[in-house]
Amino acid sequence: MNFYAILVAALVPTAIGFIWYHPKVFGTLWMKENGLTEEGLKAGNFLLIVGISLLFSFMLSFFSTYLFIHQLHVGSVFQGMPGFDDPNSELGVYYADFMAKYGNNFRTFKHGAFHGVITSLFLVLPIIGINALYERKSFKYIFMHVGFWTVTFMLMGGILSAWQ
Repeated sequence: MNFYAILVAALVPTAIGFIWYHPKVFGTLWMKENGLTEEGLKAGNFLLIVGISLLFSFMLSFFSTYLFIHQLHVGSVFQGMPGFDDPNSELGVYYADFMAKYGNNFRTFKHGAFHGVITSLFLVLPIIGINALYERKSFKYIFMHVGFWTVTFMLMGGILSAWQ
């Protein structure tokens, strides 16, 4: 796991959010679909909101490494098994050999971005869609937010996958 990649990827939701929800992009639609006004938005504690959002983004970035990087699954299969922590054991040698041969497979920006799209379609869309349906939100609302997370996860996936 690359901690620097996780930190940089954690900044993506905030950066894309500032663009995506800008009034000249989807900000006006976002406010309308949520029944918000500029005065109402100014009443919130913006620094607290951004700070907590960054914390959540870091958590999302950290967890997403397991969605986007195949090689982490190999380690999770062996973790806790006798000899995994010993590079001279049979399992340690096998794991090191496996990673030497296949450790860079699918570690490209393009592949990570692909996983970002898949994550958006099969994780984000159902979650936002279900919530929106019960909250009686419009399909514009659903597509606006799913679009945001698709672009966000594409960039996060690309960063996390390519930055070794």
